[in-house]
Amino acid sequence: MSGPDSRAVGEMKELAVDAASEGRRLDQWLAAALAPDVSRSRVQALIRAGAVTLAGTAVTEAKRKVANGERYAIALPEAEAPEPRGEAIPLDILYEDDSLIVVDKPAGLVVHPGPGNWTGTLVNALIHHCGDTLSGIGGVRRPGIVHRLDRETSGVMVVAKTDRAHRALAAAFADHGRSGDLERAYVALVWGVPERASGVIDAPLGRSTRDRTLRAVVPAGRPDARRALTRYTVLERYGAGPPDEQIAALVECRLETGRTHQIRVHMAHIGHPVVGDPDYGRAFRTKMNRLPPDMAEKVATFPRQALHARLLAFRHPETATIMRFEAPIPSDMVELIRCFAALA
Repeated sequence: MSGPDSRAVGEMKELAVDAASEGRRLDQWLAAALAPDVSRSRVQALIRAGAVTLAGTAVTEAKRKVANGERYAIALPEAEAPEPRGEAIPLDILYEDDSLIVVDKPAGLVVHPGPGNWTGTLVNALIHHCGDTLSGIGGVRRPGIVHRLDRETSGVMVVAKTDRAHRALAAAFADHGRSGDLERAYVALVWGVPERASGVIDAPLGRSTRDRTLRAVVPAGRPDARRALTRYTVLERYGAGPPDEQIAALVECRLETGRTHQIRVHMAHIGHPVVGDPDYGRAFRTKMNRLPPDMAEKVATFPRQALHARLLAFRHPETATIMRFEAPIPSDMVELIRCFAALA
């Protein structure tokens, strides 16, 4: 195959269009058929490169409508050298085998390269650490990211090292634990104390209209609305007086969906944003006026949202064993919690 990067063909797949798929765009149909191994943008690039053929003739129009009975061949390139490159960044590894690796991600570490963060990411670190043990995922020799934590959120993450593990873990996270095999628990220090000791926040999320990089609770009927459900439990309360006068709480949040910024948006939505959250907690910074001056300064200078992914459990893609991992609350957040616990 001759394409934009002139890589050799690693695998040829032949796919047939069924009646239910007739009329779909070629790129959409192929991306669905090859998911989760090959993204739609990758499919589009392969179409442009002439890697998709119908009856031996290259089809280069991604928006072409497919018809029942058509058989398309797609030449998938061999796994290439990692892009981005590996970097010798220390990792706190909780577990590793031939299929996957589980790490305790520190706050401040971006998961995946992107604008403004093309180097120094978890992916860079994993490529360096895993080396040749990575297999080609989606045509690239790289770690399989199946879920993410925000840059300033710490805690447990699992990453696939093989195509098979990537497919199985991606399916488990897409199912959001409805099968019972996936469990995710976070701890968060939030402003104020929720009225109920435990509760469910079932509120759809979409893009914020004031900043497209942020999320917001939106009407369910909005085109970009995605169901989001968080279960919370109050673990500790801080401050004197009745709950409505107490200053903060430590809560556990368990996810039944995995939307971007879900816990941060949901807790702010019920009036209890995460302490230190620069995006969703700004309106609550006046609560620091109730703190002693030395403590107020510590809270004001805390460099991140006080949110930690404490627990992750999942079924191993090869052995079918339920794996369960916990990461202790990091020292910076422990110190902040101690400050609040000392309030009379």
